[in-house]
Amino acid sequence: MKAIGYVERGGVEVLKDLDLPMPEPGARDLRVAVRAVSVNPVDVKRRRWEDPSDKPHPRVLGYDAAGIVEAVGSEVTLFKPGDEVFYAGAMDRPGTNSEFHLVDERIVGPKPATLSFVEAAALPLTSITAWEMLFDRMKVSRNPQSPSGTLLVLNGAGGVGSMLIQLANRLTNLSVIATASRPESAEWVRKLGARHVADHSKPIDEALNVIGFDGVDYIGAITSTRGSAPNLARALNPQGHITLIDNFDDSIAPFKQKSITVSWEMMFTRSLFKTADMDAQHLLLKEVSALVDAGVLRTTFTHAGGPLTVNNLRGAHDWVETGRAIGKIVLEGFR
Repeated sequence: MKAIGYVERGGVEVLKDLDLPMPEPGARDLRVAVRAVSVNPVDVKRRRWEDPSDKPHPRVLGYDAAGIVEAVGSEVTLFKPGDEVFYAGAMDRPGTNSEFHLVDERIVGPKPATLSFVEAAALPLTSITAWEMLFDRMKVSRNPQSPSGTLLVLNGAGGVGSMLIQLANRLTNLSVIATASRPESAEWVRKLGARHVADHSKPIDEALNVIGFDGVDYIGAITSTRGSAPNLARALNPQGHITLIDNFDDSIAPFKQKSITVSWEMMFTRSLFKTADMDAQHLLLKEVSALVDAGVLRTTFTHAGGPLTVNNLRGAHDWVETGRAIGKIVLEGFR
């Protein structure tokens, strides 16, 4: 089986072609013939900072995938061979940069019928992350009659930001503010449903003041920088809520005076700990798929990376690593 992986951390040059045995599905596993994958910041971070713990065996990266179920385990009930699926995988298993991939059915959804494999592969990780931020961590109501509020999305033009804007705009009563600093990224977030754009080249509390806001009720901190906690605290209304994705190097003490709730989102938690509600991600992706097919949500695919080759995957990592990507880059499967 063809795959791409690495045995030592480093730059994109550590990614190499591999020939691996065909994986055999466990009881709840699907074996998926991978048709497309996308690259996320987590791929870049793990490649750069994490040596494989099981050297000399290589680590295969890749989380987002869309493909066709080729075989199923003995206890699988949700899918059958031939089904088209999309999913974001698990952090503690081999990744999707391979011809065939094993994934637990409980974190897999049916691929949107209206999307190609390439278009669908852009969605799973960012959809799960944004959904869990909004509805599981911040506990925002999906009732359109619920009280209105304000959500600030940091790095609105990135993959997670692009989905968080859409979900908040389409499924809640929140007014969405997104950060962007370039004309093209500002245009992108407005198209997705952001009502206001704040310039994140400025301290965020100052950027909000410029567009007429003294504070917001929620912040989706998709990115954060060292020393930003005081500015973020000033940007939040009393008893607000901030959800973080990245490691946060600052003290959270500045949030105390306003009784601000601080939470983290890691979409791999359910699969890492085999939580009792692990199948929530299956249900979530099933709903996202239906919302896409109904025209409520749109794919965030923006850049075609070509077929899955070492050179193309290295280029996709480079593109993500610039920090200036809009939407998602997707590669087709091996040819």
